[in-house]
Amino acid sequence: MSLRSTRPGRAKLRVAAAASALGLVATMAACGSTGEDEPAQTGSIDCAPYTKFGDLKGKSVSFYTGIVQPEDAAYIASFKPFEECTGVTIKYEGDKSFETQILVRARAGNAPDIGIVPQPGLLQQLVATGAVKEAPAEVVANVDKFWSKDWKAYGTVNGKFYSAPMSANVKSLVWYSPQEFKQNNYKIPTTLDELYALSNTIAGKNKKPWCAGISSGEATGWPVTDWVEDMLLRLSGPEEYDKWVKHDIPFNSAGPRAAFDEAGKYLKEPKFVNGGYGDVKSIASTTFQDAGQAILAGNCSMYRMASFYAANWPAGTNVSEDGQVFAFFLPGKSAGDKPVLGGGEFVTAFADRPEVKAFQTYMSSDTWANVKSKLGGTVVSANKGLKIEDCKCSPVDKLSLQLLQDPKTVFRFDGSDLMPGAVGANSFWKQATSWITGQSTQATVDNIEASWPK
Repeated sequence: MSLRSTRPGRAKLRVAAAASALGLVATMAACGSTGEDEPAQTGSIDCAPYTKFGDLKGKSVSFYTGIVQPEDAAYIASFKPFEECTGVTIKYEGDKSFETQILVRARAGNAPDIGIVPQPGLLQQLVATGAVKEAPAEVVANVDKFWSKDWKAYGTVNGKFYSAPMSANVKSLVWYSPQEFKQNNYKIPTTLDELYALSNTIAGKNKKPWCAGISSGEATGWPVTDWVEDMLLRLSGPEEYDKWVKHDIPFNSAGPRAAFDEAGKYLKEPKFVNGGYGDVKSIASTTFQDAGQAILAGNCSMYRMASFYAANWPAGTNVSEDGQVFAFFLPGKSAGDKPVLGGGEFVTAFADRPEVKAFQTYMSSDTWANVKSKLGGTVVSANKGLKIEDCKCSPVDKLSLQLLQDPKTVFRFDGSDLMPGAVGANSFWKQATSWITGQSTQATVDNIEASWPK
């Protein structure tokens, strides 16, 4: 499935500025202890796991990704401990066209040593070229130890494990104004029923509870697909969600129809939307970047959008539990449910030289996760070895990490990213946009079902 740079969240994670990140890394120890008088801000690392790969001094590993300046700084900095341990040089190449170029390069026999693949569907396409190498035993051991079976499955194609997860984003969030909630004694909803009741309460005060925007250039419509996926996961459960994504059940079956209708209770209700922008149809012409800003203006109270939206608030905005804006978990049917929709990126190897395997081992470890987390910026990972208490994270990232590490969490990858391109990046987006502007649920799901490749 073709990826799209207009849809953020996979290769758009926000990290610290270059000077800050590199400054921190300068304080890191190479290997072993740092000495009592010289504490390392990001901690030293144990070089032992990499000795088994032999003498690697003078070797290099090419690293290709869609993560570009300034977001690349903390990633480059996080490689330094490995480079100092092994003598390997990591040659970083960021490219906004990664999602199309990686396929071109793989098919032409010009693939990098490592590519950061931002979607399981793309991984499947790459594996089909024959260029991708299976993960070495050391990576398999790390993933089995530090990641859930769900995450390992996303790096597996036709029963073979290829790619370890790297980073993640959480989409099941609702942005809101803590100050407004405190002033009105609104409680954070813990069930879908409570969320709907809160929406009615706010609407009863002659205010639109929700703002929404789905305009995103050629990718217009994707925010609606996230709403639908979240609702399907909540109403029908993870097993039914998996069947839907794989087309083991029709797109126009009862579960998906109910998910559209549940999303429509919010998005297509005139008294609920679109705070600050217009009526229901204005959702289609409002960009997803602009939509949430109506919370700061006091024109709406809530905006369902992923963790990566934190980067869209104006500089100086207090984003915290007691600040101008923050986020809460989009609740499930019951207070104990923790269905989390999200995305992520995967470390994929196109070479199996010792230095490449050693680097894969580092990237799949809790060591790398904790080194990266101490470099600041956006730091979200489902690696269970990441120590949240030591993370130099934003409050929203900490919320996301807590959700990902919660043993009750049931994580599922963005459904449209897993579907064939003709559906996930085409008919689903387009028909969801038509749905917003007035098309019926039945016509919408029927049209998407008809587009599924035979």
